[in-house]
Amino acid sequence: MSEAIVAKRYADALFQLGKEKNSLEQYADEFRVVREVFKNNKQLVTILKHPKIDNVKKKQFISEVFQGVHIDVVNTIKLVVERHRTDAIPSIINHFIQLVNDAKGIAEATVYSVRELSDSEKQQLQLSFSKRLGKTSINLLNVVDPSVIGGVKIRVGNTIYDGTVSGKLNRISRKIVSAN
Repeated sequence: MSEAIVAKRYADALFQLGKEKNSLEQYADEFRVVREVFKNNKQLVTILKHPKIDNVKKKQFISEVFQGVHIDVVNTIKLVVERHRTDAIPSIINHFIQLVNDAKGIAEATVYSVRELSDSEKQQLQLSFSKRLGKTSINLLNVVDPSVIGGVKIRVGNTIYDGTVSGKLNRISRKIVSAN
């Protein structure tokens, strides 16, 4: 079974549990922290995937590392590791956060710009794109990218809105080439 299907199933199950317990926001906040821990500590994944470390020690290790995190979140991680699906943890977290955001009418977007955007610029983009996408709000992550030259490029899910100078120049170049 593909990792995406596995991740979706675990995320759906945890989403239902969170809805029943009215803990969706808490789970989402804690999963964001867990995602950062996994992203910044490659050794953690190595330990959890190591074949010579038994599941009891791995579960104990997870309990120690994620002390203070909600028991349902920790148990989900333990279950995934026990079933040898450690590589799916980031995908599970992303799917879960996406489910929570969809339920709340929130979209996650990445904005690529040549410089850090001001708060008012971010707010204008949030208002504009929340109306365009039919969402109540947009969470923006600003990434500084010097290759943009000018303007902004916004990625929401798999859709990219390219309003950059370099993007416009590329489109003009393609039109000129295709006209010949």
